[in-house]
Parts: sequence; structure tokens; C-alpha cells
Amino acid sequence: MSDDGLVIRRVGPTDRTAVIRLLAASLGREDDPRYETLYAWKHEENAFGASPAWVACDGDTIAGFRALMRWEFTRGAETVQAVRAVDTATHPGYQGRGIFTRLTLHGLDELRATGVATPRGPEPVGFVFNTPNEQSRPGYLKMGWEVVGRPPTSFRPRGVGAAIRMLRSRTAADRWSSPSTVGAPAAEVLADTAAVDALLESRPRPTTLRTHHTARTLQWRFSTPLLAYRAVVGRGGVADGVAILRVRARGDAREAALCEVLAPEDAPSARRALVRALRRDLDADYVLRLGDRRDGLFPLPGQGPILTWRSVTETVAPPLDAWSLTLGDIELF
Repeated sequence: MSDDGLVIRRVGPTDRTAVIRLLAASLGREDDPRYETLYAWKHEENAFGASPAWVACDGDTIAGFRALMRWEFTRGAETVQAVRAVDTATHPGYQGRGIFTRLTLHGLDELRATGVATPRGPEPVGFVFNTPNEQSRPGYLKMGWEVVGRPPTSFRPRGVGAAIRMLRSRTAADRWSSPSTVGAPAAEVLADTAAVDALLESRPRPTTLRTHHTARTLQWRFSTPLLAYRAVVGRGGVADGVAILRVRARGDAREAALCEVLAPEDAPSARRALVRALRRDLDADYVLRLGDRRDGLFPLPGQGPILTWRSVTETVAPPLDAWSLTLGDIELF
């Protein structure tokens, strides 16, 4: 117990309703039933593992909440456990008492001491990563986060009018997806787990940090009806590659967020063919992509999220060129 009487502990099953209500209230969306489904998908159904999460309690009142979403990378032959700093909320009556910082640092200390459970047994957590906005980044930096840099961003508009709408829409994208007819529902494409796993296995293993995707993790990540992801496949089906996207509103523009491009053997020609096929049927103003492989898109310097990192058991932040991130890895939802 702290000096002000607040008790920090792990989230328990009986906290669920109050936590979801607090999160929705912090976003001004108490009347939106999708937030309970979103919470379950992110924190309970995650194929990498359930999110470690903590609450600060004042008696029976939940004054604050902090969740760190499980993630897993490969780096050469190594598997690296990580967490994403995602959902946090403080009750309006408890603002200004440092609850966000206390919950976050408590969670990191606990993860450093206990690690996380995996099918291989308990494993240490290497680091936390996230892409905080301008308002929240200073708070993270005060807690020891480091700025890694801005991953390269690329785009391609459908035409001049679309480019103008894009430039005029300098605002946050909608959380929820817009209807789209590009390709097919990602859930249908990713249901062929044998073909998806064969496609993933064909890709060379990089020495950089890349999300450790399998057919199961891709299904969890992109098959949820909440976010309506779409998938474009190569001419011969999944074996020839899969590109995953979702269309969302950004101001007056329709943005196609290109989350993953999975090509056999990661061949550049196959990647470009997938991106071309996606652009042919695009029902959005432009395609936006993260990563150093543009595959026919144009660089967008100085734009995109800023990646930050915090040590748990690893002590040195990987430089920007040591990451192979996609929009699907750091997309906010």
C-alpha cells in the first residue's frame, strides 16, 4: 500500500467490468459496446498471450488501470519476448496523483522479476515498445523510455485529387474501419492455415527484430470483425503471397493502411506484384505503409509515428535499422 492508501495489484476476473467502463469513459465512449469486444480481443485472446495488467485501487474503487500487450519477435535464431505499452486510464477523481507512472513502473518491475508464461516455459521480457503521441511521449521519457526514431513511411495516392485530400487531412485516423471491397475479408484468406504457414516458412529469417508471426497469430491479429481487415492474394492464391490492409477515414480522405506484405521467399518481385494488385482495386484515396520496403510507393519523409523503447531485461535499445516493423506491428486501436 502506498502512502495515500492506493493498492496496486494485478487485474483479476472481477475487475473486468469496471476496467472496461473506465477505459471507455477515458475515451468518451461509454455507450459504444464495441469496447468490451476490443478489450477481449487485445488483452484476453491475444495469440502471443494474455496481457499483464494492473489496477490501482482505493478500497473498492479502481482509480487507475495499465495494460502491457504481449508481443513476440524473432532476431535471427533468437525469440524475444516483448510488450507493447497500450491501454491506460485514470479515474477523473484521481488525476494528478501519478497513478499512470506508478502503475507503469510497478508493472515493469513485476515483469522484470517474473517474466511471462510461454509454451516453452517462463521467459524473460526483453523490452517495452510503443509509439506515443506528442502529448504522452514526455511522460514516457520521464520514466526512462528512449526515442528510437521514426520508421520510414511511404504512400501512393490514386491521383491528384486524392493527393490533395490526403494533404488536407492532417488529423488522426478513425479507430474503426470504413467499408471496403478490396480483395477479400482477411479472415477468409487466413483460414487456410497450412498455406499461410508455408508462406511464412518460405521467408528468410532476418537478423533484425521482426514479429514472430504464424498462421495462428495472423488470424488473431487480422481476422477480428471489429476492424474489418481485407486481404489481397497473389495470382496463384495464398502461396503467391498475401497483402493485408484496412480502409479508414482520416479527415475527408479514405486511407488504405497497408499492414503486412507477405511474399514467398520475401521476393521483391512478388511483393511489388501484391502491392500493384492492391492498388488496382483500391477504393481509398491513397495507400500508407510503414517500413523500408516501398515496393512502388513513394517515400514520405518526416511523417509517421515515433518509435520508443524501454528496457525490461535487455539493456541497450536496438537502433532504428535493427527493426523490421510494419504498420500491423504498431497500428493503434
